[in-house]
Amino acid sequence: SWGNLRFKPTLGVFIVYVLHTCWVMYGIVYTKPCEKPKGDSCITPYLAGKPRLQLSIYTSIRPNAEGGHSLIHKEEEFDVHTRFERLINVSLPKKTRRNGTLYAMVFVHQAGVMPWQDPRQVHLVTQLTTYMLPKPPEVSLIQGQDEHLQQERQSTGGDGEQVRPVSHWRSRLTLNIVAEDFLFDRDALPSDVHRYMRVFNSGKKMFYLPLLFIDELSNRVKDLMEINSSTAELPLTISYDTIALGKLRFWIHMQDAVYSLQQFGFTEKDADEIKGIFVDTNLYFLALTFFVAAFHLLFDFLAFKNDISFWKHKKSMVGMSSKAVLWRCFSTIVIFLYLLDEQTSLLVLIPAGIGSLIEVWKVKKAFKIYVVWKGAVPQFLFGKSDESERRTEEYDSLAMKYLSYLLYPLLYAFGFLFMLPQLFVNYKLKSVAHLPWKAFMYKKVCLFVYSFILALRRSTHGKQLPTCKFSMLYPVDRTRVNEYGVSYDEEPKRKAHKD
Repeated sequence: SWGNLRFKPTLGVFIVYVLHTCWVMYGIVYTKPCEKPKGDSCITPYLAGKPRLQLSIYTSIRPNAEGGHSLIHKEEEFDVHTRFERLINVSLPKKTRRNGTLYAMVFVHQAGVMPWQDPRQVHLVTQLTTYMLPKPPEVSLIQGQDEHLQQERQSTGGDGEQVRPVSHWRSRLTLNIVAEDFLFDRDALPSDVHRYMRVFNSGKKMFYLPLLFIDELSNRVKDLMEINSSTAELPLTISYDTIALGKLRFWIHMQDAVYSLQQFGFTEKDADEIKGIFVDTNLYFLALTFFVAAFHLLFDFLAFKNDISFWKHKKSMVGMSSKAVLWRCFSTIVIFLYLLDEQTSLLVLIPAGIGSLIEVWKVKKAFKIYVVWKGAVPQFLFGKSDESERRTEEYDSLAMKYLSYLLYPLLYAFGFLFMLPQLFVNYKLKSVAHLPWKAFMYKKVCLFVYSFILALRRSTHGKQLPTCKFSMLYPVDRTRVNEYGVSYDEEPKRKAHKD
């Protein structure tokens, strides 16, 4: 029943979480307009007067333009409603070529006037460079491994020096301006828009200058180019397009989230994976993915909860393959160490580490290992098995014997092969009542939800997912205990009802 599964509280928390998230998202993308356009509390867009504007982009080795600046591009007749893309070459100063930085200063100002002389100009500053570890040299299959090792020694300094981050060039600069004539309410001005807004008074009215935005999410790792001392100039693609106010606010929050993750230790590679979620995905599909992922999170949590609960209350290993648990733990730790050695993203590494700890805990429960501390020295004690458990161990050992014949020729299928002992035990006992079925079912639902997302992605490419069929193999064994330690035959027999 629902009460036994304790599903209602979890479902209630899940519904509250989804509704709260929807409310927060609605508050981000929706901005309340000014209800009295002729009132003093309204802020009118400066672009409504259709002024003649110019776009100017400068570079400087410092963000405040101290030490000089250079004009790299300008749009003299800048129309905020016209989309464009320009490819230019940017000359690099000596300090930038020597592992330094370079900044871009983007100005929107009155046409024919220098931006520093225009009191109604708006500008933003962004970095055109970032620091990353250089890409490792590729192995040449023709020239051999020796040259690869020689190149690697050269990249590390030749004396085993540690590789340090070097300056990389961001080859894209994406600009956006809110072109819609939106009236802001001064008393209900969103805080995220406030830091991008500059206002001025003209008579009794208040105007806000163009909302200029630099899209940092479009800067991807794949577009970075390593800078060295011999690089005189590098290409830069300047893209401009209008942006809706709701999308602007959403993009501001996403950029702030990525920046916060980087402050917590996420590398440029980790942040790039998160950027790809928003940049490479349609916003409507992203919203659909969010709802589907929310259900995936729910069932994943329930699977995790029930798996932990099953092993926490597990007193007997009857019908369970302890060797399968041991080898699953071993393979999970090997995978985690491999991911750790490859410096995989924290988004993958952290769940893998938690899964490894859980598998170690399962081994402790399966083999009935007890830790007794004598001072600072731990001692490991093993519990005894009863007759039913010893019978299961016999089947388990027999399965491992047969499995050893396949290990060497099929070593690549290591993870799959060590599922066989549990299958063999199930076959010999003709029962699967001892398995954590609730956790299995929740994991199956998680797999279904994930396959749903995958099917949506594949459908855009005209591909179909293969189908599969399932069948029931084992009959119902009423003498076997279930996950609660109760069998059907243990139910009290009731007396026949007398009319």
